[in-house]
Amino acid sequence: MKADPKGVLTGAHFLDGDHACCEGALSAGCRFVAGYPITPSTEVVERIAMRFPTVGGLFIQMEDEIASSIAIQGAVWAGAKAMTVTSGPGFSLMMEHIGLAVMLETPCVFVNVQRGGPSTGLPTLPGQADMMQARWGSHGDYEIIALSPNSPQECYDLTIKAFNLAEEYRVPVLLMMDECVGHMTEKVVIPRPDEIEVTERKYTDAKPGEYLPYQASGIAVPLMAKAGDGHRFHVTGLTHDERGYPVMNAEAQEKLVRRIVDKIRKNSDKIVMLDESEIEDADVVLVSYGITSRVAVKAIEMAKAQGIKVGHLRLITAWPFPENRIRELAKKVQAFVMPELNYGQMFFEMQRAIEGKAKSYLVPHGGGTVHEPEVICRQIMEAAKLQQGKEAAR
Repeated sequence: MKADPKGVLTGAHFLDGDHACCEGALSAGCRFVAGYPITPSTEVVERIAMRFPTVGGLFIQMEDEIASSIAIQGAVWAGAKAMTVTSGPGFSLMMEHIGLAVMLETPCVFVNVQRGGPSTGLPTLPGQADMMQARWGSHGDYEIIALSPNSPQECYDLTIKAFNLAEEYRVPVLLMMDECVGHMTEKVVIPRPDEIEVTERKYTDAKPGEYLPYQASGIAVPLMAKAGDGHRFHVTGLTHDERGYPVMNAEAQEKLVRRIVDKIRKNSDKIVMLDESEIEDADVVLVSYGITSRVAVKAIEMAKAQGIKVGHLRLITAWPFPENRIRELAKKVQAFVMPELNYGQMFFEMQRAIEGKAKSYLVPHGGGTVHEPEVICRQIMEAAKLQQGKEAAR
């Protein structure tokens, strides 16, 4: 195990996704984590509890997920980079505080290692049924950023990316892992610190007494200040003005919430990350994310062996959803196929973006296991044959 003088690992390691997430947080500069043990995310905080003290960081096991999700926000306003880690039921408990982080424009990271649900569900087995909750789980109008890794390497890389996006847009960023990826062990390469792109927090240079914590217009992102640095300001989840003071009218709501929405929505083309393979001449495009994208590779190979022209579009950014790219592809391809470990959460978002310009087929799965490649391949074949049949009938 190689470490630089600050205790950050470098080089090649054999890590599972949960442990790789911990190392990504360290590389991103995170030094405060609050959490509560819950399968299958516990290994993340177990490693954090061991590793953070070696670099001057702090892990606190809180009494529950509600306390964890507010503790990290206090740490951020005190000047730290912070995250919390959970799964299923804990994610549900954190929803109100995700909304608070949106309203306060608090840059922080929420890691959800998904399992089967609803309720206690399948604590030790995989699911992907928290994806729509990640987008709409808190009340009110807002936009969110959510990333979906499909390997331990991406658990490391995307944890860093999550912190960078959080700082760039002053927004909570969700890392939507799943049990399989979290417990999968593979080679993870950790660069030297000077090779890692890390976005540092942008602090105000205003003089004490002149700082406005929410001074921004259009899609601009306000600058922050550390509590205790001499600035006196108000932070509230109520609709507020540039000073942070509550203002209870429609005009203030429109100005504030419109900016909170637009700073993500109007930058979506910069935020969205995709992994595309053999898309250009495809008749059918398979859309996937997380562990399902690993299974889909085999299904695509099987379909190609039968002469089907099929491409693969993997969502690295789940939210904002890449509707512009889907809309563009819908003008050229015959059909889309999407396998998910749920009964159609991201699929319905894909259908919305297609706008009826191409056919779409869901390959659902309730979780607990992953798809068999043959099941996905059959749906690809069926989609291709249905389109070929319609063209022949013309």
